[in-house]
Amino acid sequence: MRRPLVGALTTVLLTGATVGVGTTTATAAPQGRVKAVDFAGTVALSNCSGSLIRMPSSADGDPALVMTNGHCLETGFPGPGEVITDQPSSRTFSLLNSSAGKVATLRAVKVSYATMTDTDVTLYELNTTYAQIKQRYGISALSLSADHPAAGSAIKVVSGYWKKIYSCNADGFVYRLQEGDWTWKDSLRYTPSCNTIGGTSGSPVIDVNTGKVVAINNTGNENGERCTENNPCEVDENGQVTVRQGINYAEETYGIAKCVAPGNKIDLSLPGCDLPKPAEEAAARR
Repeated sequence: MRRPLVGALTTVLLTGATVGVGTTTATAAPQGRVKAVDFAGTVALSNCSGSLIRMPSSADGDPALVMTNGHCLETGFPGPGEVITDQPSSRTFSLLNSSAGKVATLRAVKVSYATMTDTDVTLYELNTTYAQIKQRYGISALSLSADHPAAGSAIKVVSGYWKKIYSCNADGFVYRLQEGDWTWKDSLRYTPSCNTIGGTSGSPVIDVNTGKVVAINNTGNENGERCTENNPCEVDENGQVTVRQGINYAEETYGIAKCVAPGNKIDLSLPGCDLPKPAEEAAARR
C-alpha cells in the first residue's frame, strides 16, 4: 500500500515526485464530455489523502462522511479479516477548496467502517452535515458513483495531502491483488502516468466524464518484488501471478453505496451489500 507518511520520512518518499496545484482536464472518452476536476471536496489527513464523500442516497441534513484508505486508520492497519465499525474517533481533516487552499478543519465523531479485507477503505462520520459544510465554507461533497468503472475511461487521482492531480486511464481490472497478508478483489489498475507516491493513499479516483468518484487510490508495485508489502502482485482466476513494477492501483467504491442506509448509516445487512462484515457477525449468520 502507499505508506502513510510520518514526519521526516516524507523526504524519503519524495524521490522523483513532482508536486503541482491546479485544475486539470483530460481528453474525454468518446461517449462523454470532459469535466473539470479540482481539489474542492478533497481533504488532507496527517499522513494520507481523502475526500468528503456523498452517497447516492445521502441527504443534505445527513452527517457528512470522509473516505480514505483502511491502511490510513489512525489506530494502525486492520489485520486480514478484521472489520471495524462504530469506533469512536476525533480525527481531524483539512478541507480544501478548488485551488487546494485549506478552508476548514473537519472533525470525526467515529469510524463508521474500516477494513483492508477485499478492499482498503475507512469511512469517518463527521460532527457536521453536508448542508452545514456547504453553508459555512461553500464546499460540496464529491459524489460516489454507484456504477462499476469502465476500462479505458479517463480518470484523475486527486491527492489532498500533496495537492497534486494525477491524470491517466483505467487500464483494466485485477481479479485479486495481493500485498503481504492482504488481498483485494476487482482492483482498478492505472495506466503508467498515474505514478502515485506515499501520501496519495486514500485519494479519490474521479471519472473525468461523470465527475464522480469510482475508486480510492491505495497501492503500487515499487521495487518489482512479488506480493510483498509495497509490491502488490496480480493474481488471476487460475492463480497465475503477474508483477508490474511501477504500476499503481485503486480499489473500486461502487459497492459501498449498497451498504448505506438512510441517515448515512452503514448497514452491512442491506440487500446487495458485499462489504466484509465483522467476524462475530459473519459467524452468527453462518
